[in-house]
Amino acid sequence: MPASSPNCVFCDIIRGDNPHHVVYEDAEYLGFLDKYPLNPGHTQLIPKEHYRWVWDMPQADIGFMFMKVRRIAKALQKVFNTEWVIADTGGIGVPHAHVHLVPRFEDDGHGELPDPKILREIPENEMEEIARKIKTELERTPG
Repeated sequence: MPASSPNCVFCDIIRGDNPHHVVYEDAEYLGFLDKYPLNPGHTQLIPKEHYRWVWDMPQADIGFMFMKVRRIAKALQKVFNTEWVIADTGGIGVPHAHVHLVPRFEDDGHGELPDPKILREIPENEMEEIARKIKTELERTPG
C-alpha cells in the first residue's frame, strides 16, 4: 500500500473507510464523485500515494495523472453532452493532491470558474446512475 496519512479524508477513501461513488481506479489513482458537487458529474482524481500538493508529486507522475484527467474529462464531455469541463488542482480543503473535474453548462449559475458556494443537491440514486454512466463511458474508451 502506498504511503498514506492517518488524518487525511482522501487516504480514508483510498483505504475504503469513507465510501464514495468510484468512477475510475487503477493501481496508482482513484477517481470518485464529489459528495458536494458543483455540478452533476463533479469528479475528483487523486493519487493513491499521499502528497500534499499535485506539485509535490514526481514529475512523471504528474504527467500520468493528467493523462488520466484528460481521459475522465473526455468521458464527462460525452456523458453530459458538454465540451466545457473545468479541471483544477486542489489541496486547500483537503491536504492531499487532487484534481477537480467539473462539467459546465450554459446556464449552471457559475461564472467563468465554478463558484464554490453553488453546490448541487443530487439524490443518492442519481449519484449512482451518474457514476455508472461515467464508468461505462470510461470502459468504452480505454487508455
